[in-house]
Amino acid sequence: MSEHNGRGSIQGERTWHADWALLPDGPARDVLFDVDGGRFVAITPGVPAAQAAADGAERLPGVVLPGLANCHSHAFHRALRGRTHHGGGTFWTWREGMYAVANRLDPDSYLQLARATYAEMALAGVTAVGEFHYLHHGQDGTPYDDPNAMGLALVEAAREAGVRLTLLDTCYLAGGLTADGHSELAGPQVRFGDGDVDGWARRVELLTDHTAGGPAHLCVGAAIHSVRGVPRQALARVAEFTRSRPGGPAPLHAHVSEQPAENEAALAAHGLTPTGLLAAEGVLGPQFSAVHATHLTEQDISLLADTHSTACFCPTTERDLADGIGPARALLDAGARLSLGSDQHAVIDLLEEARALEMHERLDTLQRGRFTPEQLLAAATAHHTIGWPDAGRLEVGLRADLVAVLLDTPRTAGADPAQVLLAATAADVDTVVVDGEVIVREGRHRLEDHRRLGAQLAAAIEPLWRD
Repeated sequence: MSEHNGRGSIQGERTWHADWALLPDGPARDVLFDVDGGRFVAITPGVPAAQAAADGAERLPGVVLPGLANCHSHAFHRALRGRTHHGGGTFWTWREGMYAVANRLDPDSYLQLARATYAEMALAGVTAVGEFHYLHHGQDGTPYDDPNAMGLALVEAAREAGVRLTLLDTCYLAGGLTADGHSELAGPQVRFGDGDVDGWARRVELLTDHTAGGPAHLCVGAAIHSVRGVPRQALARVAEFTRSRPGGPAPLHAHVSEQPAENEAALAAHGLTPTGLLAAEGVLGPQFSAVHATHLTEQDISLLADTHSTACFCPTTERDLADGIGPARALLDAGARLSLGSDQHAVIDLLEEARALEMHERLDTLQRGRFTPEQLLAAATAHHTIGWPDAGRLEVGLRADLVAVLLDTPRTAGADPAQVLLAATAADVDTVVVDGEVIVREGRHRLEDHRRLGAQLAAAIEPLWRD
């Protein structure tokens, strides 16, 4: 039995054997994974390696994890790495550099940059990415002949890189918020807007994902850029749109309380925090993720928890931009869910994002053991929050995503396999399998046949900074 996987190859029966694997009920030794049609059909611990090899199983070294989910990405921000530190600056000065890069991209250059960025994610064990996509139109705001040309460049980039993509198509209608209300889009921001929420919805309706016969690796979701970028009267409309999608309710994400200035503006304009405003407009719920969720009140935490919403933390970005440390443990204790993202890609390493979730809590509370390794793994594999509920666990019937992390590198030698997230980095990822297909082998991505990934990234990024 086999099927086409949407990436240009045929999946059939394959078998892998792992020395160790982190199964839903804990670490297990000598685990045999039987895969057919891109899904696990049997997972059997206690199979001797010699027996598995004799039966033709492929070996996975070290410890095998489920595929990691990068739940918040801005692919074009990868061009900012190592370019924003001269003179220090603030989040707001960093944003000006981001706008400058955004204004130089077109569908072709975006494909080149995103393909290499998603491949870098795959090297780090990421098998699905939630792309918070708002770079929609031409430099003067005029739509391309295909109004989704930039989004489709991301779809193609993910296909070539071998990862699943959730295109969180972002509604972005205003340039900012003060006590006097919203300002108009200006400068590079005009590329982000669709005029009004109806214009945004009409464009998104042109996209078709795997639930409606579109690309097998694509899920179409939505995002509210922020309460700064979307006026109050449009918030409920975006939420209603995502709940009425043909394939069922779609993921809906929003930047929430990343900066104190955002909270101050929302309170001045509406008398509500960003979370309170989203709650009042019916946006929160099981499909919703509050990205960053850094500067929350106790009531904000209760609102997210009571609605079974998710908080998506991006620790390496939040520290790079000096945003602060969010209340991750308090959110989890209250009943909210957690996920992780690499956001602006100052680092692409979901193992580091998971470890940072714990380490930032230690710095903030002066206590160790704020999260168990199992809780960190759950946050790093939260595929359900980006529309892939059948991924993220090594379990029969689910998508066959496998990430083999070496246990004999200078970083991981001697580590307990159950605690590998507290020791390993992306450099220790050896093999990555997505939907039963090998994307990374021996630490090398399949796109690197002719040119190393670093050279591909440099070729995509350097033209954006010329002159």
